[in-house]
Amino acid sequence: MTIEVDLNLVDKYSKPGPRYTSYPTAPHFSENVGLADWERIIASNNETAERDLSLYFHIPYCDTLCYFCGCTTVITRNKDKIEEYLGYLFKELDLFKSRIHPGRKVVQQAFGGGTPTYLSPEQIRRLGNKILETFHFDKNAEVACEMDPRGLTKDHIQALKDVGFNRGSVGVQDFDPAVQKAVNRINPQQMIEEIVGWTREIGFQSLNLDLIYGLPLQTRASFEKTLNAVLALNPDRLAVFNYAHVPWMKPHQKLINEADLPTSEEKLQMLKMIIETLTSSGYVYIGMDHFAKVDDELTIAQHEKTLQRNFQGYSTKAGADIYAFGMSSISQLEDIYAQNTKVVPEYYKMVDAGKLPVEKGYLLTEEDKLRRSVIMRMMCDLELDYAKLSKNLQVDFKTHFEKELNNLDEFVADGLMVLDDNKLTVTNKGRLFIRNIAMTFDAYLGQGEGRFSKTI
Repeated sequence: MTIEVDLNLVDKYSKPGPRYTSYPTAPHFSENVGLADWERIIASNNETAERDLSLYFHIPYCDTLCYFCGCTTVITRNKDKIEEYLGYLFKELDLFKSRIHPGRKVVQQAFGGGTPTYLSPEQIRRLGNKILETFHFDKNAEVACEMDPRGLTKDHIQALKDVGFNRGSVGVQDFDPAVQKAVNRINPQQMIEEIVGWTREIGFQSLNLDLIYGLPLQTRASFEKTLNAVLALNPDRLAVFNYAHVPWMKPHQKLINEADLPTSEEKLQMLKMIIETLTSSGYVYIGMDHFAKVDDELTIAQHEKTLQRNFQGYSTKAGADIYAFGMSSISQLEDIYAQNTKVVPEYYKMVDAGKLPVEKGYLLTEEDKLRRSVIMRMMCDLELDYAKLSKNLQVDFKTHFEKELNNLDEFVADGLMVLDDNKLTVTNKGRLFIRNIAMTFDAYLGQGEGRFSKTI
């Protein structure tokens, strides 16, 4: 299914908006929601073993600063700091162990960063075994790790496999040597090819490759060359992110020469080429930045309407509660979002005091939960079935969201969706604009758009 991109519509709808990895979004988190709320809800959440678990571990350390990076990271080449941090992850796990119902099973786990593979293979094995001792894993659990190709060895991948990992995501970004030098991230094509080979030899079930367009010195032609080289590696999934240049938020981005950045028009041409190339090469445009093969679990989940969205992006595991570990990580339960402190010394201080290191969060109202469900179904299913939502949410959907439904006419006129008495359906043309469409149902929009990247 090839999707053609209308650049006039892209220009029209490109404006700041949430990515909806949560609703309400992270800018609404407050320090007024803290440890007492988190402890209370953890207790109620673990009265039974009914709901599955999804685990996230944040490893913030990197040995080199990538100039484009927007993640929460700590740059160091002092390996002792990594070992110290690992010790505190162990302590945080110990704090959680007595709070989690022993009958609950883990169906999903992810290591993110930073650079999780900055851990040595031995450290990966120790952390992995500690997690396996703490939680009960489903035999079909999806266990994934972000991998920086620089410094990655075959033993890293084997160590991950030894402790249950079966999926990997490798940050490629771009193969052009000039672009790599401009963003201080050197990972030659041959290095990536070797790593892809290792993941398959060792037996990873799925491999995602990350790319970024809009980086300095990129052109449509140069990025098309990278894209074709990546396609030759035959990844199961691709995430192609739009570089957001926000030096007022991420001061290290000032190290990028702004004169080298592609113009807005050049970026739009790249976006058009990316979507049209990938969708004509056997990949399904899941939405946002994500593409997957027709037989991939993401594509199947979207077709079966079981796809979910959380802080790690799209997920196939519906109904799992997310418990997150490490500095800055965000847990997500039915009634609360809870974020750990973003400051490493404060994280250590709280854990040493025997406290879960939560800094802020958000308690969801019943209306928040309704709108979260609607936005997530829109983002994942690309449709809203009014009768089904009315039944699941126990409201009359068309009455409750009458104002929002009346505000969709422009999307219909532009061919981005089809409306009838029973359903709202996003067209193939409209997939690119899913964030804009979802924003219609956001009751908090207008309270801090400047915090968000552009929707396209």
